[in-house]
Amino acid sequence: MFKRILIANRGEIACRIIRSARRMGIETVAVYSDADRDALHVEMADEAVLIGPPPAAESYLVIEKIVEACRKTGAQAVHPGYGFLSEREAFPRALADAGLVFIGPNPGAIAAMGDKIESKKAAAKAGVSTVPGFLGVIEDDRHAVKIADEIGYPVMIKASAGGGGKGMRIAHATAEVAEGFGLAKAEAKSSFGDDRVFIEKFITDPRHIEIQVLGDKHGNVIYLGERECSIQRRNQKVIEEAPSPLLDETTRRKMGEQAVALAMAVNYDSAGTVEFVAGQDKSFYFLEMNTRLQVEHPVTELITGIDLVEQMIRIAAGEKLAIAQKDVTLTGWAVETRVYAEDPFRNFLPSIGRLVKYRPPAEMSQDGITVRNDTGVYEGGEISIHYDPMIAKLVTHGPSRAAAIEAQAHALDAFYIDGIRHNIPFLSALMHHPRWRAGNLSTGFIAEEFPKGFSARTPKGEIARRLAAVAAAIDHVLGERKRQISGQMNGRVVTREGRRAVWLDRAEILLDVARDGDAIAIRFVSEDGDVGNAHQLLSRWVPGQPVWQGTLDGHPVALQVRPIANGFRLAHQGFEVAIYVFTETEAAAARLMPVAAATDTGKKLLCPMPGLVVSVAVTEGQEVKAGETLAVIEAMKMQNVLRAEYDGVVKTIAAVPGATLAVDALILEFA
Repeated sequence: MFKRILIANRGEIACRIIRSARRMGIETVAVYSDADRDALHVEMADEAVLIGPPPAAESYLVIEKIVEACRKTGAQAVHPGYGFLSEREAFPRALADAGLVFIGPNPGAIAAMGDKIESKKAAAKAGVSTVPGFLGVIEDDRHAVKIADEIGYPVMIKASAGGGGKGMRIAHATAEVAEGFGLAKAEAKSSFGDDRVFIEKFITDPRHIEIQVLGDKHGNVIYLGERECSIQRRNQKVIEEAPSPLLDETTRRKMGEQAVALAMAVNYDSAGTVEFVAGQDKSFYFLEMNTRLQVEHPVTELITGIDLVEQMIRIAAGEKLAIAQKDVTLTGWAVETRVYAEDPFRNFLPSIGRLVKYRPPAEMSQDGITVRNDTGVYEGGEISIHYDPMIAKLVTHGPSRAAAIEAQAHALDAFYIDGIRHNIPFLSALMHHPRWRAGNLSTGFIAEEFPKGFSARTPKGEIARRLAAVAAAIDHVLGERKRQISGQMNGRVVTREGRRAVWLDRAEILLDVARDGDAIAIRFVSEDGDVGNAHQLLSRWVPGQPVWQGTLDGHPVALQVRPIANGFRLAHQGFEVAIYVFTETEAAAARLMPVAAATDTGKKLLCPMPGLVVSVAVTEGQEVKAGETLAVIEAMKMQNVLRAEYDGVVKTIAAVPGATLAVDALILEFA
């Protein structure tokens, strides 16, 4: 077994690998760029080596720097994680030339499977069902249009060396192919250093299901069940689960056996994933093979009890698989959500900055429920513009799908992040979506259920009353605390009114609040003044805690709490709303206050995210029509096209290509 390994990656996956290596008694070496000097993976590793400036092309993607770091530190093997160099055939070859071991598949398998075009050819040769498409060299956008017209719409334009949703575009008509082709090539070049793309038929209403395989260097290959990754946005996975609610045992076995056959055909000898697109009728077609560890691997680990990172290390060290296919059992259900630094209320635009507060839910395993949080950040750390915006992977496991979803929903409500925007409200809303809970999934789920994007919603009914009750209880605890602080009341005895007016987006809820032993009793007051039965809120919450956790009438509840003037901003089940708590006198005055009007920025194109100006497509004085491209902004390896919302004339242009802009920086202004 290795004594010391180097991890050629960063962020949560580097931390994840370190944890398994540490448990195995293996020392670890981290590499880092200037932007990652204070990163968590650098702190966790036994040793760390600086490998260059922030751009990945000058640090994490430079093979020579990784090899030199191994020489400096005495590392015997290298784990690539995912992304970066993990699927570069040249990387394991360079390591072998330097006398180092690659903790991943052999270069031949990467060549056959890591390249999306070559993998489809290999799959077809092995008799695996594949999606109709064109796998040759696409010369230019005209050639791309001709191919797409012949295949029939819709089509998927996809980076050959891609992954993680980068370099992928769906075209529903001829007019969309040329632009999609250009954007896919540009993203592929930026993210993977390889701008080749291919085109294939896009299966309508598909589901994305993948099979985890493990192979050793002695000809043994097994599969570890499936994961469903159908909940996607812009081809980027958002939620993963294992097993899939679609498959039965017969289909699972067929897919698993095909995956194993394909892996054996290329002498696959590590952890890998064979991805399929599946129809609602359980038909399935080979999509691609990822010759690396997947982002969503924790859900497989939780239902099988198998540490995939450990297996990869043991296989690379030459050990035989100690697990036979008959030994693989799937127990319970696991759900993973990807927590990203992005603003769901602004069309998921990237968010960067300091994590002023980072309080994930406690990891635990009790009463049949497991909560796991794979992360690479810490409170006070920075989210950089240079890399993927992932903050954490929150994973829950339970005896059933419903139990795992319920645990995930509660954990998301207890996940507090401040200083940047994040997608937890959206993830939380998804967990409570009836179609998700029913398992009626497809890769079009988000586009179909949120056609206008995700926007702030006003809570109503039971949710509104729950938020009002918790806000009133928090206010009551704060009042009790204030009266206990010496000098706050100047020696006066203050009796506190029990009646409160709680405002949610100016909708008013009247209630009475009082201490009842360890609990706080809330009684809602009807419009005609009738006082309802008491609801008991029990919590150990104290002022200053960012999450209120407790029970409401015996049911577990968690909410994120941010103090504001005269109230709180509460986040719960996908709702994020300002709630004001007034006495009756304060409420009477508040009703007379005018509502402030928002500033009109309709004639300005503002940068929606911190990013790099790739191009400006218009000139001063130019007339533009609604829908025309104005500029392209790149942030966190994704290119974002900014289009005109209405017809107009460009008055001034304030940004130039190559400029780095802050959020809301002026790009151009209309006359």
